[in-house]
Amino acid sequence: MAIKTRFTELVGVEHPVVQGGMQWVGRAELVAAVANAGGLGFITALTQPTPDALRAEIERCRKLTDKPFGVNLTILPAINPPPYAEYRKAIIESGVKVVETAGNKPQEHVDDFKANGVIVVHKCTSVRHALSAERMGVDAISIDGFECAGHPGEDDVPGLILIPAAADKVKVPMIASGGFGDARGLVAALALGAEGINMGTRFMCTQESPIHENVKRQIVENDERATDLIFRTMHNTSRVARNDISRRVVELERSGAKFEDVRELVAGTRGRVVYETGDPDHGIWSAGQVQGLIYDIPTCAELISRIVTEAEAIIRGRLARFVV
Repeated sequence: MAIKTRFTELVGVEHPVVQGGMQWVGRAELVAAVANAGGLGFITALTQPTPDALRAEIERCRKLTDKPFGVNLTILPAINPPPYAEYRKAIIESGVKVVETAGNKPQEHVDDFKANGVIVVHKCTSVRHALSAERMGVDAISIDGFECAGHPGEDDVPGLILIPAAADKVKVPMIASGGFGDARGLVAALALGAEGINMGTRFMCTQESPIHENVKRQIVENDERATDLIFRTMHNTSRVARNDISRRVVELERSGAKFEDVRELVAGTRGRVVYETGDPDHGIWSAGQVQGLIYDIPTCAELISRIVTEAEAIIRGRLARFVV
């Protein structure tokens, strides 16, 4: 069974289920497993240390799947920004046909990708930013509610409001992000006006996810309350898994700490060590409130098949019974 939407037709996949970009997690083995299961996976460009390393990762993914997959390029302010244009060039020259952009003012990237025939899906956290991206010429929107892992924006609007509010105004296909992990979420997203779902935390907790088993088990054990919002006082909110480090950062912020005071605690290299060694308290790592809906560690094929099969059962069964 397959659920066809404008999004599945746009990107050429079987199921409206997307694995978005995740730092240190969006690697070839996970992306290929999602693609082989009929979904759309994104390699995370900046997980790779250089543009040439990204080229090699794209090629590695091609050896694992002959299905469509994409690359995520997240553009964020930085003291020493990565060479975004060189990463963009690597994506284009590697023949990637779908890109997920995120972050600030992607116009030059959108223009270049579009000029080279690349489908652009832009991830954003508000209706106004979605409309701005649509005006820039993106092909699809991934609208990210407050429940999400990573950066939920500063408006604190949950998906139940944000998705239909965006659907009322956005004309290009739109997928829903933040808080999705099962068939109920897919059916709800479709009912709210989206054309599919984007999942991050749920795909972290799969057999092919390239992170330590201890972290996967921690996600299963955590409930929906087990996240913290850090950088709130700095207007750069980030939702992360609650641990010793996140609690300390929150406490320091309440005491008036600036970024320089927490820089060492929140370093990305520490988060990478979490995924590599399995110590969930070593650093900051992203996880969403959907942890409360994650109870197992399936393969990507099992997860996507279950979501789509159960979604059909909900649509044809439970929901149909309400109409008399």
